[in-house]
Amino acid sequence: MKTRTSKLAAIFTSVALAATMLASCGGSSDKITVISREDGSGTRGAFIELTGIEEKDSNGNKTDNTKKDALICKSTDVVLTQVSGDKNAIGYISFGSLNDTVKALKVEGVEPSTATIESGDYKIVRPFNIAVKDGLSDAAQDFENYILSSEGQDIIEKAGYIKIDKSAAAYASNNASGKVVVSGSSSVTPVMEKLAEAYQKANTNVTVDVQQSDSSTGIKDAINGTSDIGMASRDISDDELSQGIKSVTIAQDAIAVIVNKDNAVEDITMDEIKAIYTGSKTTWSDESK
Repeated sequence: MKTRTSKLAAIFTSVALAATMLASCGGSSDKITVISREDGSGTRGAFIELTGIEEKDSNGNKTDNTKKDALICKSTDVVLTQVSGDKNAIGYISFGSLNDTVKALKVEGVEPSTATIESGDYKIVRPFNIAVKDGLSDAAQDFENYILSSEGQDIIEKAGYIKIDKSAAAYASNNASGKVVVSGSSSVTPVMEKLAEAYQKANTNVTVDVQQSDSSTGIKDAINGTSDIGMASRDISDDELSQGIKSVTIAQDAIAVIVNKDNAVEDITMDEIKAIYTGSKTTWSDESK
C-alpha cells in the first residue's frame, strides 16, 4: 500500500512539476491575455488597419474586430505594465517606447529595428503626425519649425524613431514669445516632450505645454483651437482634414508586438496576430518559437 501511495505521489509531483515548468516558459496551452489600446488611440487605429483586424464592407464601412473581452489600456505605459506582469499577455506599443521590461516579437521573421523599419522589411509601420491650422501663432510656428529642423530631427532619431528628413536645415528662430499647447497621442508624447525641452532651451521666450491624451482627442483639440498642435500616431483622416487642419509628418515609427519576457514565443505571423486579436486563437499552443 505504501509503495502504491509513494508511486502515486511521485506521479502527481512529476505532473505538477511539468505544469510549473510549462507555465514558466509561457505555457504553450495557456490562455492568451489580449491587451489592446482604447478607441481613439492612433496606435490602435494603425495596428488594426495594418494587421487586418479592421475590415471594410462593400460600402467602405470599417469594422474593428478586436475581441470584446480584450483588456483595454489607455496609454503606452499601462500596456507595458500589464504585459510585463502577465506571462500570457500580448500587447502592442510604439517601437520608440520599447524597453527591457517586455519582449518584442519578430513579425514574419523580422525583428523591429531602425534598419528594418527604414528598409520596409518590418511591416507594422506608421507615421507620427501633427495636426495644425493655417495661421499658427508665431510661437507655435517656431516650435513646428524646430521639430522639422536638423536639430529637431536629430532628437527624434536619438529617441529611437525614424527621422523624415535627413537633410533638414538648421533651426533659425523667428524670435517668437508666448505659450504653445500641444495635445494628443500617448505614443508621440515622449518624443514631443524631448523636443519641447530642447526647444525651450533654444528659444527661452516660449513655453511649451505637452498634454497627453490620444490621437483623436489631439486632432479635435487642434480643430477646435483648444491646442495649437495636435499629436497623432496615425494618418489623419480626410474627414478630419476637411475641418480646417493640415497634417505634417514629423517621424516614422513601428508598432512593436510585445509579450512577457518569460514567454517562449519569439516570432509571430500577421495571420496569427489577427487570429489572436479577433479571438479565433486563444492559447499559445502551436505559436512560432
